[in-house]
Amino acid sequence: MRFSHINQDHKEHGHKHHRHRSVRRHKNGHRHASMRRNGGRRRVFDAAELRLVLLHFISTNPKHGYDLIRAIEEHSGGSYAPSPGVVYPALSMLEDIGFISAQQEEGGKKAFSITPDGESELQTQSETTSSLLQRLESLASEHGRLNPAPVKRAMENIKTALRNRMTQSDATDATALDIAAIIDEATHKIERL
Repeated sequence: MRFSHINQDHKEHGHKHHRHRSVRRHKNGHRHASMRRNGGRRRVFDAAELRLVLLHFISTNPKHGYDLIRAIEEHSGGSYAPSPGVVYPALSMLEDIGFISAQQEEGGKKAFSITPDGESELQTQSETTSSLLQRLESLASEHGRLNPAPVKRAMENIKTALRNRMTQSDATDATALDIAAIIDEATHKIERL
């Protein structure tokens, strides 16, 4: 299902220079917003649907990109976690059309909040939003086998945190040793599970 309101609102606000980029993101969303099932790929949301789901989760309280990935993952019972490569372009699109605003925080992270226009869009799309959330819940109820999605998401978080910390100007050999000790401790705990 496509949300013409989002696209129409985007055009009305004169964001012509973003139109080509949003089309590319749309295709990107179709390609990546999917989950593995029985060895193949199944699309969970198209790009417009994912934007609406993200808007819903942001509406409860401000969230970072990875908070949103975790919220969707938890709502699906661990069956589906959208990739950062899909989520962040969708958040940029929502910000471009004025449905969310971003607050820069320490460490370069952004917390996203819903705007009055975003709240209005959610009200307009309430039935569709409810249907999309039910889709996530049905994934959770279908989920009967071990799904590695939460572990994969956590591994991506670690990689991002490591990359960010090790490239900061105050990182030293002692920093690297402390990080290695934390990883070693986590490894031993996982082995004892």
